[in-house]
Amino acid sequence: MDAVAAKAAGQVVFHAEGLSKTYRMGEVEVKALDGVDLDLYQGEFVVLLGPSGSGKSTLLNILGGLDFATAGTVLCGEHNLTAASEAELTAFRRHQVGFVFQFYNLIPSLTARENIAIVTEIAEKPMTPEEALALVGLGQRLDHFPAQLSGGEQQRVAIARAIAKRPQVLLCDEPTGALDSQTGVLVLEVLERINREVGTTTVVITHNADIARMAHRVIQLRDGKIGEIAINQQRVPARELQW
Repeated sequence: MDAVAAKAAGQVVFHAEGLSKTYRMGEVEVKALDGVDLDLYQGEFVVLLGPSGSGKSTLLNILGGLDFATAGTVLCGEHNLTAASEAELTAFRRHQVGFVFQFYNLIPSLTARENIAIVTEIAEKPMTPEEALALVGLGQRLDHFPAQLSGGEQQRVAIARAIAKRPQVLLCDEPTGALDSQTGVLVLEVLERINREVGTTTVVITHNADIARMAHRVIQLRDGKIGEIAINQQRVPARELQW
């Protein structure tokens, strides 16, 4: 079932209601999120678009169980993340969510295969490292160390590591931010393929409006609030993006 059909069928992966996050910096309070209501659906490719400081990363971290909301509720299937203990959040992150960040966070002393095996050895029903690397087009680079790979290849290894545990959702924070546009498009093609072929709900944070053209939905954040939600009636393939 594609993302449009999933939305029509009401297959909600994340349900956020009244989500707020306030940070205290000395005597100053900074409201990173301010009453966000949001549903994300099975199989969607969603782009969270907005400038620095708009709340994108804070929202992603709360959805992924990396941070706590100050107020509001977040549900992921049967998991109430806002009522979960640290142990429950750890299990949720381990089994349900894959993370991809701007910087690859690979272990330099381990090969591509070994970097992925760290995840697959603790996952419930993982792919093999070989399967995951083949999915991102690096089946021939299994035994290469990070220093032997380009930036784009390292990011693809990071994506393979994130999806090897077969997560319900893939959360990506500026995954092309450290890459040139040509390499970034290759990385986006990998995310596009995983979303299409594996059906993993995929959320990508970016400040790049061109990347938003490949999404099913584009959610714009401004000052901690959702400013606009747009549906792309005609999605643009990643290979056709330019910036």
